[in-house]
Amino acid sequence: MTPPAPLAVSHLTVAYGERPAVWDVTWAAPPGLTAIVGPNGAGKSTLLKAALGLVPVLTGEVRFFGRPLDEVRDRVGYLPQRASVDWDFPATALDVVCMARYPRMRWWGRVPQRHRAAARAALAQVGMEEFADRQIGKLSGGQQQRVFLARALAQDAELVLMDEPFAAVDAATEEAIVTVLRDLAARGRHVVAVHHDLGTVPEYFASVLLLNARVFAQGPVEEAFTTKAIGATYGARLALLDESRVAAGADGA
Repeated sequence: MTPPAPLAVSHLTVAYGERPAVWDVTWAAPPGLTAIVGPNGAGKSTLLKAALGLVPVLTGEVRFFGRPLDEVRDRVGYLPQRASVDWDFPATALDVVCMARYPRMRWWGRVPQRHRAAARAALAQVGMEEFADRQIGKLSGGQQQRVFLARALAQDAELVLMDEPFAAVDAATEEAIVTVLRDLAARGRHVVAVHHDLGTVPEYFASVLLLNARVFAQGPVEEAFTTKAIGATYGARLALLDESRVAAGADGA
């Protein structure tokens, strides 16, 4: 029997006022690494937030591993956009990563040593162990993104939702994120990431969802990430797209 999808939405509609942000979206994320791609304002971040219950839904159903989020919350991690984080909050990098371990701890007292050790190991995995005691707001943008990636790793979630993980980061951080994504996939974990760089989709991801309020294409990158589907999603020909970096078969439907 085929296991249920890590994330599945059915007839999902979300609106801000009278403007629909996500319109009747039905989609199931396959195992492995999946990119959500579309123009600015296409509803990509809204789709993730709606799935997590962070914004209200007009219609539709969301399932994680075939069950409601409340039943499997510990199996789902979330990496938000950097712009949505309060960087003045008086917490160190280690504090932020330890937050991922809270569901496994008693709510009172100090963080147990084994959980602090797991948090430090996650920081080491993204090259941030030496910054463990630095206040989060005093880190560079790329370093902050690595810390939040470490938090997702420390949770040891089976599915990680990422909202623009590569936005405004340096080359070293992008490389570190890609390494983590591939390691997660190798360990049987799943990632759904909002992604903005069309040129790296075939290199970084196995599957893709092309979204502009509604679904324009979905499936394996080599089948769904085509010039025709991309053009339809963005509503115009993308003259700056390096077609040589689009997956083979780009002239298909």
